Amino acid sequence: MQFGGILLATAIMWAYVLPGESVTGGKEAVGHSRPYMASVQLNGKHECGAFLIASQWLLSATHCFMDGAEGLKIVVGLHSLSGEETTKETFQISADRLYKHPGFNIENYDNDISLIKLDRPIVESAAVKPVSYQQTGGADPVVGANVETSGWGALNNLGSRPDKLHELTISVMSRDLCGRSDYYGSKFTNNMICAARRRQDTCNGDSGGPLLYNGVAIGITSNGGKKCGSSRKPGLYILISHFSDWIQQTMTANA
Repeated sequence: MQFGGILLATAIMWAYVLPGESVTGGKEAVGHSRPYMASVQLNGKHECGAFLIASQWLLSATHCFMDGAEGLKIVVGLHSLSGEETTKETFQISADRLYKHPGFNIENYDNDISLIKLDRPIVESAAVKPVSYQQTGGADPVVGANVETSGWGALNNLGSRPDKLHELTISVMSRDLCGRSDYYGSKFTNNMICAARRRQDTCNGDSGGPLLYNGVAIGITSNGGKKCGSSRKPGLYILISHFSDWIQQTMTANA
C-alpha cells in the first residue's frame, strides 16, 4: 500500500512505482508520536514499514519478505531514518522468527500479513510502545470514516523519499466500488479494505505499516495501483481482524 508528503501540482508526469509501498499527500508526523512504528531495512536503507503489537512482536506485510529475511534489520524508536536518536534500537530479523501467512497469494496480495518476533523484548518508553489491534468480530469502519496511516514511503510518484516519518488521514471507500472491474475487480477480496482521498494515498515504502481507526490498528498497508494516488487504484489494506486468531495462535506457539 502507499503514503507520503505533499504531491507537487507540477508533477504531471507520473513515474511508475511498485505497488503497495508509500505515503502521498500527507505531512511530517510529530516526532515519536507514533511509538509503535518500525522500519524494515536492508543495508541501512528503508524498505518497508512494520508496527509493534506486543513487547516482542510486530506485524508487517508478507510481500516485504519475498526474498526471505537475510540481511534485513528492524529499527524501532525512530523518527528520522538517518539522524542520531537515543531512542533507536536495532534488531536483526531472523528467518526462524519470521512467520509469513501460509495463504499469501502473490497474484492479488490476499493474506498479505506476517509476524516478526524480535530476539529480545523492547525497552518500552514514550518513543517505543505497542499499539492495540482489531480482534475477530470487531466492526470495520464505515464508508467515509477517517482512518490514519504513516510511513517513510515515497512522497510522490517521482520516488522522492522522506527522512522523517510522515502521516496521513484518508477515508474508507465503498467495497462495491473497489470491487468494480474498472477498480480492482476480483482481486479485491473480503480480507481487504480500500481507503484514499484525492491525491492522498500510501505509496512505495509504506507497505507493512498500520491503518488505524480510533487509535486501533485495523489494517496493514498492502497493495495499490502502479501510481500512488490514482483515483481508481486506491490503497489496499489487509483487515487484521480476519487474522487475529492466526496472530494469537502463532504468538502462543512461539512464545
